[in-house]
Amino acid sequence: MAPDKPRARAIGQITRGTTGTNRLRRVDRWIARHPVLRRADDPFVVDLGYGASGVTALELEARLRPVRPDVDVLGLEIDPQRVTHARAQLAQVHAGATDFSPDARVAFARGGFEVPAPGGRRPAVVRAFNVLRQYDEGDVAGAWELMCARLQPDGILVEGTCDELGRVSTWIEVGADAVPRTLSISLRLTDLETPSIAAERLPKALIHRNVPGEGVHALLAALDAEWTRAVAASAFGPQQRWQAALGALSDAGWPIRSRGRWRLGELTVPWERVAPR
Repeated sequence: MAPDKPRARAIGQITRGTTGTNRLRRVDRWIARHPVLRRADDPFVVDLGYGASGVTALELEARLRPVRPDVDVLGLEIDPQRVTHARAQLAQVHAGATDFSPDARVAFARGGFEVPAPGGRRPAVVRAFNVLRQYDEGDVAGAWELMCARLQPDGILVEGTCDELGRVSTWIEVGADAVPRTLSISLRLTDLETPSIAAERLPKALIHRNVPGEGVHALLAALDAEWTRAVAASAFGPQQRWQAALGALSDAGWPIRSRGRWRLGELTVPWERVAPR
């Protein structure tokens, strides 16, 4: 038998591995409604840097399956021990010993920003969450380029971060040309004090830009102000208060997209309004 060919080096750094059940639910449901996934000829999705447990990849498949029953999810990790552990979890899933579907279309492999896939298969979506937080801001563009180079021509990279419980989440949509398109913020509205709590969990490309003169600072400051002004609407619930605040932001000239998703505690703005200056 011929010896195995040497594997190419996985590109990137091993993350802290922090993960948890339902932590990425906000970005998952956003991906599930995205036209790129729904229209893809090959609904292949990569969960890059899933962490110490494979649960986020399994949850991603479960949330995408209702809209794309033919979805395939590949979880990639640099640490081979994490891959071994995730495969053991998947074996339990296939054995029917978990709450996930025994026929879950999920696989796990070793890889990093080079996004390796069997047969050179290209993903429609790469989700890289809580991966770039430990990098320098100057490393972000290069990481985006590596990941986006593996995408389908119309594919997207969804790169972002969230808190440990998934109640504060932000992400950037990046096209296959490695050019960012939008910033999304998604917050748990119950007991929300100020929307600018999102500043603590901005993606690496923006987290150091929440200072006067930067677009993301202007957005969060305006959002806080309108949230305060909309306090009267809180009598009808936090969702109504949030929608009133976003409506006021829109009236003030902020091009907030996806109005139908406001009720979820979410807003999306074009990248050019928040891009670093």
